Amino acid sequence: MVILQDTISFSELVPKLEKRERFETIKKAYEYALNEHKGMTRLTGDDFITHPLEVTKILMDLNVDDVTIIASLLHEVINNGNKTYEDLVNDFGEEVAKIVLNVSKINKLELPDNNESSVIYLRKILVGLAEDVRVLYIKLADRLHNMRTNWAINPQKQKQKAEETMSVLVPIAHRLGINSIKSELENLSLYYLKPDVYNDILEKLNETVDELNDCLEEMKDSIIDILTNAGIKFEIKGRVKSVYSIYNKLNNGKEWNKIYDILALRIFVDEESDCYQVIGLIHSRFRPMPKRFKDYIASPKENMYQSLHTTVFGVEGHVFEIQVRTYEMDEIAEKGIASHWSYKEKGSKKIQNVMEQKLEMFRNVIEASNNDTDADFENAVNADIFSDLIYTYTPKGDVVELPAGSTPIDFAYRIHSRVGDTTIGAIVNDQIVPLSYELKNDDVVNIKTNNSSTPNKDWLTFVKTNQAKNKIKAFFSKQDKEEYILKGKNILEAELRKRKMAFNDVLTPDTIEKLIKDLKVKDLDEIYLSIGSLRFTAGYIINLTKEDRHEVDDALFERKLSIPKINYKSDILVEGNSDIMVNIAKCCMPIKGDEIVGYITKGQGISVHKKGCSNIPSDNDRIVDVTWNMDASNYYFTNIYVYVAAGFNLLVNIITEVGKMGSIVRSCNTKEFDNKTVYEINLRIKDKEELENIMKNIRKIHNVIEVKEEM
Repeated sequence: MVILQDTISFSELVPKLEKRERFETIKKAYEYALNEHKGMTRLTGDDFITHPLEVTKILMDLNVDDVTIIASLLHEVINNGNKTYEDLVNDFGEEVAKIVLNVSKINKLELPDNNESSVIYLRKILVGLAEDVRVLYIKLADRLHNMRTNWAINPQKQKQKAEETMSVLVPIAHRLGINSIKSELENLSLYYLKPDVYNDILEKLNETVDELNDCLEEMKDSIIDILTNAGIKFEIKGRVKSVYSIYNKLNNGKEWNKIYDILALRIFVDEESDCYQVIGLIHSRFRPMPKRFKDYIASPKENMYQSLHTTVFGVEGHVFEIQVRTYEMDEIAEKGIASHWSYKEKGSKKIQNVMEQKLEMFRNVIEASNNDTDADFENAVNADIFSDLIYTYTPKGDVVELPAGSTPIDFAYRIHSRVGDTTIGAIVNDQIVPLSYELKNDDVVNIKTNNSSTPNKDWLTFVKTNQAKNKIKAFFSKQDKEEYILKGKNILEAELRKRKMAFNDVLTPDTIEKLIKDLKVKDLDEIYLSIGSLRFTAGYIINLTKEDRHEVDDALFERKLSIPKINYKSDILVEGNSDIMVNIAKCCMPIKGDEIVGYITKGQGISVHKKGCSNIPSDNDRIVDVTWNMDASNYYFTNIYVYVAAGFNLLVNIITEVGKMGSIVRSCNTKEFDNKTVYEINLRIKDKEELENIMKNIRKIHNVIEVKEEM
């Protein structure tokens, strides 16, 4: 799909731009960008400045604010110019500079081939988007113009850009209801990803295009007569369904002759009441198809989409989809609610609230990603952003949009965190249901609460949305933290009493400051927390307050044989001392069942290594006996290396075998080595025996050459 068009000039945009409040700043931004991109050309052969101008034109059609227009003109001056963030702050202010910087960061990224890197890509994209929705609008407009000129780059890049567009940007645009851009991006992406399929559908449409257009015109004329005679003021437009929309229906199992909305008409009126009158008049003349009427006016979608949808048997027996909406409803449907969103005092409070809810969805995913593994993050994105949606309702009729598979708990937290925290039951469609019940489209959900109730940890086993998961985890994290702080303080005070030491003598303002710095914590409560959660012992903290750290270590060394075994950190039994920290060495990553030794470090407690590890220092006097506590049930992390014959992709088979053992694959890197494919897999396991069984089962996979613990 080669789109050739005349390049636009700034003067062509001026008639609309000069009506804006900040026109002089907009003009300054254009001249700024023009100077910065002077002498640069795009692969199309056009002057580079045409790109920010085209992006700005797209955004103007979306009714975005002045700041967005200014930022769109400047969005390439960092990546394709010599300007810095600081330059933009000085010249246009911090608000504009932040938007340009985030767009620049996103535009530097490309969707990588391997899964691990693609997760990082997604995380960076969403961070930029969650901060300011205007970043999203510029990014989408930027990508739309680039896809219109995608023909100018090499075929491999064409496909890569199309894949990136479909996998990341289209779903996000859909989530925010920016349909005008979303639809064009879908068609352009399909053309580059599946040109044969695209052209086949287009050819079929072209075979009947004259007939279809004639049908549309005849149906339009009939409806025009009906509505004109009724004295209704209206506007009507017809369209043949897009190539991508037809492809999507065919791909979901629909037969060509059963796609009922290839022909569609959209009718615009001034008032909401006119919408219902128009539908009534059309139904009185043309027989409606059963179960195809949708009232999104009475029950808007969560992105505030409103319209009446019906499907009727029209002229010559053809089936037509008809949408009826007001002009205001169409603005939101095509351009997204962000085009109506106020950044300051303008715009409705309802629109602002809906927009904030949308941004909160992105923020919840980002918040979850801070502590989760890449796999967890990817699951969060797929669940909250890229999944299919269902539309549920409050008893008052307000729409609540949720990912498919959501439960009443997800619904409750979407309403308000307090509602979620105090939920005790749910009634769906006038029937009591379990809190784990999977909600369906059009369910009416009534949440029952009790102000004295609190979340249940079992909820985490079935909730779908990250918003709900984060709120539940936050509640218990706060609860556990408070308990651990109190427990840690009591343990420390008890240890001081045991040593006949005064609290205020040991923990002076100076020593507290020193501890905070050494332990890299923010306050004394965090020190208590580290003791209460068994990260550090009270004795270790007390010893850290002493002036000479080396003396402490030497004293430990002198006493190591005289102190009985203790259970420290549940999994390591240390022969020597109860007042010292224990760390698993990252160089060899021993797991339960490995032969291990301990080494007394300078100021960092005991480092536990595999026996024979090359990184154990030669100072044998500091070696201490350590053993595994076989009664403990902790998890450990380790790497294995799976060697596979060249040309075979066995990652799914490997992950399946690991899953059968109840273990978890945390990450995987793929390398080429000596004409073999090598998977470096990081596992979460219980012990050495489990690891050996996993390796044994992987070796049985056809075309697996070898499995090792070391490369």
